[in-house]
Amino acid sequence: MYDSDCGFCRWALARILAWDRRGRLRPVALQDDAAVLLLPGTDAEERARSWHIVIPGEEVRSGGAALPPLLRLLPGGAPWLGAVAATSPRSTERLYRWVADHRDWLGRLVGARACSVDPREVRPGDRERRRDQG
Repeated sequence: MYDSDCGFCRWALARILAWDRRGRLRPVALQDDAAVLLLPGTDAEERARSWHIVIPGEEVRSGGAALPPLLRLLPGGAPWLGAVAATSPRSTERLYRWVADHRDWLGRLVGARACSVDPREVRPGDRERRRDQG
């Protein structure tokens, strides 16, 4: 789950979805009605404090704690990175918090065009298709 009002969040999610060649992830905006169903008992302000990953049969993870399960779902070296992130949860949370606190600056860094992407339009493996075409 991501903040659809945040350009950097949309850009970062689009990169993650392009990495997800198996199509295991489904983006859900925190502003969508589905977010209420996936995060029962939370209000809009609480949902907006962080990004979240919901894996059926597991507890919801948010902020830095969401990074290890996310990386375990991605191909390549990501499961290994997820294991590293899981061994240092405080550092992972600090890194997430730094990125979250600086997302406006990071958005300007990647540029307005990059931040205008709609992650829901990214298909699994888009990065690989673009590389093969170029």
